[in-house]
Amino acid sequence: MLDMFNGWYKRKFSDPDAAALLLILVVAFGLLIFWGDMMAPMLIAIVVAYLLEWPVARLERIGLGRTWATSLVILVFLTLIILAAVGLVPVIWRQSMNLLTELPEIWAHTQDWLLTLPERYPGFVAPMDIERLLTDANAKVVGLGEDILSASVSSLVDLVALLVYLILVPLMVLFMLKDKRELMGNLSRVVPKERRLVNQVGREMNLQIVNYIRGKVVEILIVGAVSAITFSLMELRYALLLGVLVGFSVLIPYIGAAMVTLPVAVVGLFQWGLSPEFGYLMVAYGIIQALDGNLLVPLLFSEAVSLHPVYIIIAVLFFGGLWGFWGVFFAIPLATLVKAVFNAWSESEVPATQ
Repeated sequence: MLDMFNGWYKRKFSDPDAAALLLILVVAFGLLIFWGDMMAPMLIAIVVAYLLEWPVARLERIGLGRTWATSLVILVFLTLIILAAVGLVPVIWRQSMNLLTELPEIWAHTQDWLLTLPERYPGFVAPMDIERLLTDANAKVVGLGEDILSASVSSLVDLVALLVYLILVPLMVLFMLKDKRELMGNLSRVVPKERRLVNQVGREMNLQIVNYIRGKVVEILIVGAVSAITFSLMELRYALLLGVLVGFSVLIPYIGAAMVTLPVAVVGLFQWGLSPEFGYLMVAYGIIQALDGNLLVPLLFSEAVSLHPVYIIIAVLFFGGLWGFWGVFFAIPLATLVKAVFNAWSESEVPATQ
């Protein structure tokens, strides 16, 4: 066993480039695991900088200086964010509060419907089972209410953190874009000199992350806008709120679409009941999900490395468990990183000495 492990180690890590790649990965993951919360503003700034690098580079190509291109792009970006916050956030907030006030009524209608099941299906559903289900559900609803109350108390601290982010993140994005070459040069002096495999993995991941972030933002905007417009045309209540939820559900491949189906169906049932309108709603929602998965995703992520759905789901569960929202957001790029690292190590195998 020891000889086998020794031979595997020599094949994989006798190459200094492979050892340097392993060292950088261990340090990077260690920083994220132990100090991820402290580094959150920097990680958000990196994501936004990746998103804005494309228009900055295009402005540079037409002759605009890096500083002026960065300033113009950030000014336009912040203007769009402010307009969206002023125009959309109040409506979403109002719809969210209205939905919260109606949740007890929705839950009461749901309980009444569940209590009718033993009469409709006497051979399949027992009254005791429904009563036990409702007792457990009510206990969980009470616990959820307590969690919401405690979260609202702690929201003041989150508000302070948000204000800090609103100041720090734009500043870091500005300097990351304006001084990109200088920062990359300083970083190259820190990493080990034996970085052939590091550069190989870095080039592949840089392309993947840029394409993924840009494509995912476009997908969120398109799916969210189409869903909100469709729900509004169908006169579904809370159309904008549900459209935003459907848009952000694309962050979680496969799982997100299934999760957001529940609130859409519940609101539709509460508004129309089991009627043709409810059927039309679910058909329209299914068409949106089908077009997203079969048309929009292939167009936006045509250059992405193909991964089996099982690997994507495992990556979402694993990295989401480690880093929450950002782990879910970067599940696919991180999965392709793992794949790129394994490919690089496989190509750099050194024959074991006898």
